[in-house]
Amino acid sequence: MSLMLFVISMSGALCWGLAPVFGKLGLANITPLDGLAARTVVTLSFLLVWVIASNGFTRIAAISSQDWFYLGIEAFLATLAGDLAYYAALKWGGAGVSAVVFAVSPIFTVWLSKIVFQEVFTWVQLCGVAMVAVGVFLVFTG
Repeated sequence: MSLMLFVISMSGALCWGLAPVFGKLGLANITPLDGLAARTVVTLSFLLVWVIASNGFTRIAAISSQDWFYLGIEAFLATLAGDLAYYAALKWGGAGVSAVVFAVSPIFTVWLSKIVFQEVFTWVQLCGVAMVAVGVFLVFTG
């Protein structure tokens, strides 16, 4: 992994690590669905400013129908169904436990990447995946 990819990945991990704390605070007096809707409005606002500032409408219009289809499935699974389940877990559970349990998602990604893309994983990487599974189990049952 290149240094830049590592820095970008760690930046994303830091954001995802901080987000549940603020999400839990924001969900204190509202339903998970209302929280998800509010968060989506904020995200859409940032993205709209970005698209306008970068003249991105042309690039978005050039996206193929097949890519729209795949991105639509990803949007439903991650941004709607997955995030709604995450917000419900965050509202009614602890922020730390909820975030850690949702961290098991890479296990599904590794498995599906092997099937769909024929990705090859080393024993070291697979041991890391196993440690994630064990860690999530320990946090959830502890």
